[in-house]
Amino acid sequence: MTQLQSYIAGRWIGSEPAQALRSAIDGTVVAHSHADAIDFGEALDHARRVGMPAMLKTDFQQRAGMLKSLAKFLGERKEEMYALSFHTGATRTDGWVDIEGGTGTLFAYASMAKELPKTGNVWHEGPQMPLGKTGAFAGTHVLVPRGGVAVHINAFNFPVWGLLEKFAPTFLAGMPCIGKPATATSFLTEKLVRLINESGILPEGALQLVIGGTGDLLDRLDVRDVVTFTGSADTAAKLRVTPNLVKHSIPFNAEADSLNCAILAPDVTPDDEEFDLFVKEVAREMTQKAGQKCTAIRRAIVPADRIDAVAARLKERLAKTTVGDPRLDNVRMGALASKSQQADVADRVATLSQGAEIVFGGGAGFAPVGEGVAEGAFFQPTLLLARDPRNHAAHDVEAFGPVSTLMPYDGIEEAVALAAKGQGSLAGTLVTQSTDVAAQVIPQLAALHGRLQILDRAAAPEATGHGSALPYLKHGGPGRAGGGEELGGLRAVKHLMQRAALQGSPAMLGAVTGDGA
Repeated sequence: MTQLQSYIAGRWIGSEPAQALRSAIDGTVVAHSHADAIDFGEALDHARRVGMPAMLKTDFQQRAGMLKSLAKFLGERKEEMYALSFHTGATRTDGWVDIEGGTGTLFAYASMAKELPKTGNVWHEGPQMPLGKTGAFAGTHVLVPRGGVAVHINAFNFPVWGLLEKFAPTFLAGMPCIGKPATATSFLTEKLVRLINESGILPEGALQLVIGGTGDLLDRLDVRDVVTFTGSADTAAKLRVTPNLVKHSIPFNAEADSLNCAILAPDVTPDDEEFDLFVKEVAREMTQKAGQKCTAIRRAIVPADRIDAVAARLKERLAKTTVGDPRLDNVRMGALASKSQQADVADRVATLSQGAEIVFGGGAGFAPVGEGVAEGAFFQPTLLLARDPRNHAAHDVEAFGPVSTLMPYDGIEEAVALAAKGQGSLAGTLVTQSTDVAAQVIPQLAALHGRLQILDRAAAPEATGHGSALPYLKHGGPGRAGGGEELGGLRAVKHLMQRAALQGSPAMLGAVTGDGA
């Protein structure tokens, strides 16, 4: 059992135990959060007074080099994180997505930084534009460090990647950050930050860690700062209207759980390879990380005349999924992150079951494999079928676990309309053989989706999957999905810097931007 600590103002804080954090496998206590109060005024002062100057003594390329070194260091110590990752309910494969997906993101941003200025911290968004008849007066844009602190509030499902995918562009942008992981799996994030500190690679004050609540942190921020949040749409809505954030127009980026969908196009028959690709994609999204991904497929939209065939193949595939202790080699799906999450998913499945039939799941005869798992947070993969999907709860209620609902449609326009009922999603997939169908449907879906995958047999061998958030592509979506953007290559760095328009003589502008006259 471990006493977790926060890393604040250059020291570890936390000696009084608070909440017991239990293993998702067997319910044993893995760690305790701490009851010690955090002085968030001190944390912000440390970030501004120590972290900021230290970071701005470096340039874009030097910080990129640090990210690369850090990624290598964490890669060498990854087994220490895997050992704890199992207790979040993750299999080795699930842990790879979180742990090595996180270090991979550091590597990716270190590589992308080659496109940034070679020296200094001014990023010119050129070219210069003449603003007069003779060319003596011109204008352009620059991006500069905001001079503030980034507060990153993360969800429980990706305790390593969640911090690192936010930290990488923040660090490149020249902002110190304060990370606050969800408490349930914070023992893994704390291990990550301890490893980062042991590396000695980052300037002091570049990264602080909060275990537990944020207290009055958001009330202490000012106009230079930014807040990012990953979690439920309800919590995002509450945090967004924090009076201090509203008063000072402090940027708030939300990436919220959404009711993502996959559509099987009408041109695909049960004999086509694409039919099986659709089934595999839905099953994988249901079982990877035990369905605890903000991008997971919650609604599988299928032509009415093929709904029973899809249901049958999905049932067959799910029946072969071994659920249990994620440390066992034969286990393909682990546990939910906590007993409270298990209870929440059960409640939501009960709601979704109204007006739907259970194709697979329901708990009857479900027994996860492994010894001592009776107190674990396991949940059987559950597939529902809503034969009248127009007003079904699946368009509004998300069971954040291994749960998906099949929905029949008549005509591709109805499929698009059903997808839109999610009111904004992070990710969507269209499985089709037809370029004409893709050209017709994707522009309509794009209006309410942050990222779209078009899946066919040609793309399948290299497809990264419906639910994979890649550092090079935007992660975020409109409406219910939070209305924000993360990743997307260097776009994420730009979001964390201040853009200013400059006007002056070409020589003066060249002196500022470093691009010459």
